[in-house]
Amino acid sequence: MGINKTAMDGTLESSDIQITVSKGTDGVQISLESDVKKRFGDDIIATIKEVVKKFGLDNVNIKAVDQGALDCVIRARTITAIQRAMDDSEQPAWEAL
Repeated sequence: MGINKTAMDGTLESSDIQITVSKGTDGVQISLESDVKKRFGDDIIATIKEVVKKFGLDNVNIKAVDQGALDCVIRARTITAIQRAMDDSEQPAWEAL
């Protein structure tokens, strides 16, 4: 199962992150916008990559707009956006946590 459509989860509110997932052709590509990118950017990207890996996705584009989200929020938003993009959002993917 792979990415079927572009999907998003999250908001641009403080302490949240907006994740947009779309079909890719060149591996896992992550674009991050964040005021704390210098300090926490590598950690945010690593968290997103970990979730993508658990879904077994090889070609995906992810745009993340961070507003100071905690790790658990980043994971939850990424899982939901991926599941929506895969048309598989009936049950949460708890194993991806």
